[in-house]
Amino acid sequence: MSDAAPTASDSIPAARTDAPQSVGAAIRDFWNGLRAGDLGSLPIIFGLLVIVVIFSSKNENFLTAGNFVNLMVQMAGVTTIAIGVVFVLLLGEIDLSVGFVSGVAGVTVAKLVLPDANQTSAFVAIAAALVVGAAIGLLQGTIVAKIGVPSFVVTLAGLLAWQGVVLLAIGEGGTIVIQDQRILDIANRFLSDRAGWLLAALAIALYAGTKLLGILGRRRAGLPSGSLAVVGAKLVAFAAAILAVVAVSNRDRGFPLVGVIVAALLVFWTYVAKRTAFGRHVYAVGGNAEAARRSGINVDRVRIAVFMLCSAMAAFGGIILASRLFSVDTNAGGGTLLLDAIAAAVIGGTSLFGGRGEVKSALLGALVIVSVANGMGLLGLSAGLQFLVTGLILLAAVTVDSLSRKRLAAVGR
Repeated sequence: MSDAAPTASDSIPAARTDAPQSVGAAIRDFWNGLRAGDLGSLPIIFGLLVIVVIFSSKNENFLTAGNFVNLMVQMAGVTTIAIGVVFVLLLGEIDLSVGFVSGVAGVTVAKLVLPDANQTSAFVAIAAALVVGAAIGLLQGTIVAKIGVPSFVVTLAGLLAWQGVVLLAIGEGGTIVIQDQRILDIANRFLSDRAGWLLAALAIALYAGTKLLGILGRRRAGLPSGSLAVVGAKLVAFAAAILAVVAVSNRDRGFPLVGVIVAALLVFWTYVAKRTAFGRHVYAVGGNAEAARRSGINVDRVRIAVFMLCSAMAAFGGIILASRLFSVDTNAGGGTLLLDAIAAAVIGGTSLFGGRGEVKSALLGALVIVSVANGMGLLGLSAGLQFLVTGLILLAAVTVDSLSRKRLAAVGR
């Protein structure tokens, strides 16, 4: 019995799917994505560059080390709240109560650490405030998921109700001054120069380790591992950015502790969104809730969990804001805080239509909003003009997202 004659295809070895991608292929993929409408973070990065150029040319104090550190502290509260908003928007929902939920948490902490016979430790007070926030999210999320009331209505009612709670809790005094130093240190403590450099080295090592483990994991699974040159370039860019931030901060008061906290939150929630089953379920429900349900995902549970997450992050943001201001008053959680948090998530690249966005959107969007407010404040411009410019930026961001979605749909992506 004779063997079959070898064919041409038999003599050609199969392509290795785990081979590193070339730089040229990576550039082509990036360019094809841009042509298809997948702009990623490019619009927001371009916008930030424009903001920096305009304000630095108008006021020499904008790019000083002191103002840079101020920006990091000022944006910490909004960024933290916006992280939770990103998850809600990924579902295609909205939470209008986050501002006053943060106010409730701030008041909770302030009252629990008052120096009297019932004074609570700072850690217990913070934990209690986070539990209060999560409980509010549980309540609102259950009404949305189980009863079917639109999230806009539920959280709008929450906005009014939690504002009332803030007013009732503070009472006639009008202001509660925070005297616990551990609470105040959250937004008002700065690392030493040595601690800042050690933190930078640790961040770079963790980033490099994460990228290396990702490459090794994909190769073991027989998947494309991407271009090593591109990964190396990203590592160099990340290291340069981290070292530059620490160097500038050390020229003033040092890197703020609250910056470390926000960075840790960003890393943690990015991991949850990108590397866990819960995160994949959030994207799936936001992309197509009915398809997610038919695939076995408990859609109601995901919705409730996301609203709890959002309110807990709002509570954390409220604690940061209370620490920065050294007190809470009847306006805690009010003003433009709600609009700033939602605008930060949207301006940073999270879609209002659900299913698209990343946790880093909160950071990028908050940086834009705070930079605009800070720069206009340095120029002595009115609050009305600040609102006008922020509104135009928000409109531009949503317009870019809408056009991008249409382009991606047209090319079948």
